Amino acid sequence: MDPRKTALLTVDLQNDFLHGQGAYGRAGQSAPAIAALPARITPLRDALRAAGGLYISAQFTLVPGPDGPLIAPHLKALRPFLGPGDFAPGSFGHALVDALQPADFTVEKVAYSAFYQTRLEFILRKTGIETLIVGGIVTNGGVASTLRDAHLRDIHTIMLTDGCAAFRDEVHAATLLSLATVTEQITCAEATALIGGTT
Repeated sequence: MDPRKTALLTVDLQNDFLHGQGAYGRAGQSAPAIAALPARITPLRDALRAAGGLYISAQFTLVPGPDGPLIAPHLKALRPFLGPGDFAPGSFGHALVDALQPADFTVEKVAYSAFYQTRLEFILRKTGIETLIVGGIVTNGGVASTLRDAHLRDIHTIMLTDGCAAFRDEVHAATLLSLATVTEQITCAEATALIGGTT
């Protein structure tokens, strides 16, 4: 793996998901494994940048509409607490968490996958990225969908086993098992060592 042709992609590590005053925090929707991710990923991000790689943040977005945010029916049923202003572009909640700011590129996404109707693949191709290291939330949602879409595009991926999380540990573990044939899997510390950083 050439660090200069490698990008770290985090999925949905935003204030509305992680911050206490974000949409999920206000609704009491949190998990220790999710809260721990920014601190675990930051050293890897710093080491990759120092070695010439890129950091990309994919951020879930609810596009504002005339009658409230444009939200998929299944998500509205699953998360009825989401409302106007949540995950809105330019808002505090939509922003990448402070610990990981700034990203080299930010991709707004409207569905689980960071590839679906976004400019992510364009960025990867134009910057010569050959390996995509992926972490974020949730393991069984945005992370899994993004990894599967990368696989379909013949993009080499590395999944951070402790750099992603779900609201339930057993769901996270099951997803790691199901993705074993789709992507390489290593820890954040192992990825940092692989690119020549310290752990």
